[in-house]
Amino acid sequence: MRIAVLTGGATAERAVAFASASQIVAALRSRKHDVQVVDLAGGPLDERGERELLGGDVGLTPPSVDALAERERRMLSEQLGELEAVRNAEVLFLAVHGGALEGGTLQAVLDVIGVPYTGSGPLASALAMDKDLSKRLFRAAGVPVPAWFMAPVGAEDVTTALGWPVIVKPSKQGSSVGLTLVKKAQDLDNAVKLAERYDDEVMAEQFIAGRELTVGILGDVPLPVGEIVSKHELFDYVTKYTPGMSEETFPAKIDTMLARQLQEYALMAHRALKLSGYSRIDFRVSPEGDIFCLEANSLPGMTRTSLFPQAAQAAGIPFPELCDRIASLARNNRA
Repeated sequence: MRIAVLTGGATAERAVAFASASQIVAALRSRKHDVQVVDLAGGPLDERGERELLGGDVGLTPPSVDALAERERRMLSEQLGELEAVRNAEVLFLAVHGGALEGGTLQAVLDVIGVPYTGSGPLASALAMDKDLSKRLFRAAGVPVPAWFMAPVGAEDVTTALGWPVIVKPSKQGSSVGLTLVKKAQDLDNAVKLAERYDDEVMAEQFIAGRELTVGILGDVPLPVGEIVSKHELFDYVTKYTPGMSEETFPAKIDTMLARQLQEYALMAHRALKLSGYSRIDFRVSPEGDIFCLEANSLPGMTRTSLFPQAAQAAGIPFPELCDRIASLARNNRA
């Protein structure tokens, strides 16, 4: 297939996007696909551009991308559909994370351009990115979620409605960008200010102590459940993208009935948001055995340390074959 990998952009997860693209490009080329790469805040990449942008590590903090925002806007509004790499592609493989690129805007533009692309459509992508709306839909579908409310966030409200500690995070970000575990009231304002740097809507969410588990969906089939044990108190930006900072086990060493229940909830969440192609649904299981769905990822990370490829590997699907399947799903579903 002729495949254009769309990546980069002007989101806080730009470095993560390049790390995903690096793995995806190598995998697709190993399967003999004709692959070109487009930075959504810069344009098509030649060999030198690929070496410079796709070869680095994610880093310990999200990059500053303010200077790239106008380039991304022009790319989406004026230039993308005119690029030969995009017009001639049979499939557009989206290696993007966060912001308008994962949250539905890019998908709406691509629907107009008319080339099949990987992952979900505009509505599903927007719903998954908005943690407030997605939780409402999960709850309506019968998927249990932690208690939460949206800012303004006051210490008295947390004490009354959620309890301490509490998770404070941007409503529309991924990769744990801007997320803080707040243990005492005097730290609440700073956590809110940090989250506001990445989104104008901030969520306060009940902290669920216990095990961190995740379920990938490929097509409409749940993959083996995985468990994450982080060397930090939370599975944060650093532990997600620094090799050795977390231990992931696929399949998770859990009771068969619990694994089946998590897979069922994951599929219910996937369908509640009308997701398609592939997704990853994250959970916490309390010491008492209660399950809580945290969020859905409409374009799961595909970096060297990412969870979705590990889940696929546990199901007997090597990474190059996984990328091949995702591209084929996109072409067949939108043909």
